[in-house]
Amino acid sequence: MATSAPVAEGLVRRADRQLAAATRSAAASASSKNAGGTDFLDMDFSPLAKSQVLKILAERPAGAPFAYVVTPNVDHIVRIQRLRSDLWPMYRSAWLNLCDSRILALLASWTGRSLLPIPGSDLTADLLQQVVRPDDRIAVVGGDPVMIESVRQNYGLRNLVHHNPPMGFASDPLALEQAARFAIDAHARYTFLAVGSPQQEILAYRIARSGEATGIALCIGASLQFLSGDQQRAPRWLQQLALEWLFRLLSNPQRLWRRYLVDGPLILPIFNAWREKSDRRREPRHLCPYHARYKR
Repeated sequence: MATSAPVAEGLVRRADRQLAAATRSAAASASSKNAGGTDFLDMDFSPLAKSQVLKILAERPAGAPFAYVVTPNVDHIVRIQRLRSDLWPMYRSAWLNLCDSRILALLASWTGRSLLPIPGSDLTADLLQQVVRPDDRIAVVGGDPVMIESVRQNYGLRNLVHHNPPMGFASDPLALEQAARFAIDAHARYTFLAVGSPQQEILAYRIARSGEATGIALCIGASLQFLSGDQQRAPRWLQQLALEWLFRLLSNPQRLWRRYLVDGPLILPIFNAWREKSDRRREPRHLCPYHARYKR
């Protein structure tokens, strides 16, 4: 039975109020030094724990206006800060912005901020295991048919549709429009964008700007490849030590050497520049430079 428009709008408003309330509660539960301190590297990270995120995703109505989740890691930050400043709107328009990097969480802790790392692969696995029901409408953009069939069978997904756009589709207006139209027409409760960054964020933003889509999309990168067994994740102990990047590098050095050995270390000068800028912003304006120097 279809839900009337006023009722649906009320459910959406209630779900979004729950998100706002949960965010405020998570920030308030932090120490007074860190409360609300989720702005890091010019990203507005959510303070929610994974269990809270899963609860909110489960409770948001299937027919709610389209919203999407991004999970920035070091690679994302370096790209947006050094190469693609045009990507800022894609991240700032996200419904949830979750930290997908223990390295970012470690750097944030050096500034007194508390970031809860929620790897996109873990969130995807828990969503499929704990939240998604067999008959939920699921759309997947990206991945080959064999991998998608493996995920369908492993998680008992009876209502899954799939679209695999061509390589580099985000720079092809027609291919980008076709991928967006697929997601819009799917009317899925959960849409998994598995085409890598920044293509998945560009696509999510394009879908959102259409004003026609419903449901929630998650930008998940290679998460389905891990779940299908096409790629192997690092052992848990390496993940806890923030060394998953090293495991991935050793697993595929030819493809990943530049990401982890050339681009990845750029996060340190980016972090230092951001911290210096943040310190200047906090400097009392009424103090002269000499006084300010010795006031610290």
